[in-house]
Amino acid sequence: MRIGFDYGGTKIAGIAIGDNGETLAELRFETPRFDYEAGVLAIQSATLQLQEMAGATAGSVGIGVPGSVDLSTGQISLGNSVWLNGRDLRGDLEAAVGLPVKIANDANCFALSEAVDGAGEGASVVFGVILGTGVGGGIVVNGQILIGANSIAGEWGHMPLPSPRDDERPGPKCSCGQFGHTESWLSGPSLAADYARRAGVPIEGGPSVPEIVSMFKSGDAVAEEAFARFEDRLARSLAAIINVLDPDVIVLGGGVSNIDRIYETILDLVKPYVFGDQLKTSIVRNMHGDSSGVRGAAWL
Repeated sequence: MRIGFDYGGTKIAGIAIGDNGETLAELRFETPRFDYEAGVLAIQSATLQLQEMAGATAGSVGIGVPGSVDLSTGQISLGNSVWLNGRDLRGDLEAAVGLPVKIANDANCFALSEAVDGAGEGASVVFGVILGTGVGGGIVVNGQILIGANSIAGEWGHMPLPSPRDDERPGPKCSCGQFGHTESWLSGPSLAADYARRAGVPIEGGPSVPEIVSMFKSGDAVAEEAFARFEDRLARSLAAIINVLDPDVIVLGGGVSNIDRIYETILDLVKPYVFGDQLKTSIVRNMHGDSSGVRGAAWL
């Protein structure tokens, strides 16, 4: 049995899975924000609870976290859960739970989950995409997460938007402080902000992504134009990934990935930007939904 946790900024999800990926137990609880020690104790308690619920002893515990994870030290950096940055989370959790602990970036966990027994099962190279509050990514090659020399492999959210139009320069400010990054165009809040700028309404308190989707489905011209721009930017960005990595499958996750129209249009939009005269890469919706990240943590 394996146990996994998705250590989010507001919620921590836990799961126990069997050797074949079957769910044995699940739980969810609020994250002790800005209290590192309380978070360690909460995961210790949840590990015991999951083992009791599943009626079995875990062989390992995996943790998915926001930010970059140094494999040699287990320390986290660049994460928005700032109370985790620079702490020996792996060592402290191993001492607390008495089991081997592995830690990985949450987008890497999502990609691993979908590569092992999800929408990318059986593929040699899987690129997992998170389109949510931010934009993240992970790469899995032959069932193994590709970490990279700087522990940032797959961080496509922080590359500049490819082939920017004149009206896309310099682009909105990204969460990292730079301008025009993919995240500043393709996250949920970025899509909502782009609509608000074109519609002439305040960004704060403006329509949400689900409201924009409802609006373009109802024939609202500004919402339709905003989403068409989003689709083209997504196509350019995914084409850049294909031109460099050439994955078998790209699996989309995060709240924005739930928009059905993406899967109706994206391949035709991507193809003109891909080098060569063919496109064999599949671009698909994730299989495990909100559980994919925590399942990937367990698979670590």
